[in-house]
Amino acid sequence: MSRVKTNVASRKRKKKIMKMAKGYRGARSRAYRRAKEQVIRSLAYAYRDRRNRKRDFRRLWILRINAAVRNEGMTYSQFMGALKKAGVLVNRKRLAQLSIEDPEAFRELVQIALAYR
Repeated sequence: MSRVKTNVASRKRKKKIMKMAKGYRGARSRAYRRAKEQVIRSLAYAYRDRRNRKRDFRRLWILRINAAVRNEGMTYSQFMGALKKAGVLVNRKRLAQLSIEDPEAFRELVQIALAYR
């Protein structure tokens, strides 16, 4: 059986890892073994946190809506339940933006919700 040389393939693999490790501190950007460990860990964190970001933003929107609704004398759960009864289909992201950027329009939504309470 003939001998297989892996110089090109292994160099390409290492260069790929080292390129991904650029900007890391210390040996994590210079030593291949340390860089590989860190890149694997970093990719795992990135994968996990792409999902966590969605949770975190939803929590933020709910906090903002709750704060704005409490100023009008309602709670978040009452507000969302009343909006559903009224047939108003606005997502939490838009509600949070409205509460900050256009308080008058948000107050109108609260009035609609109060009617369906």
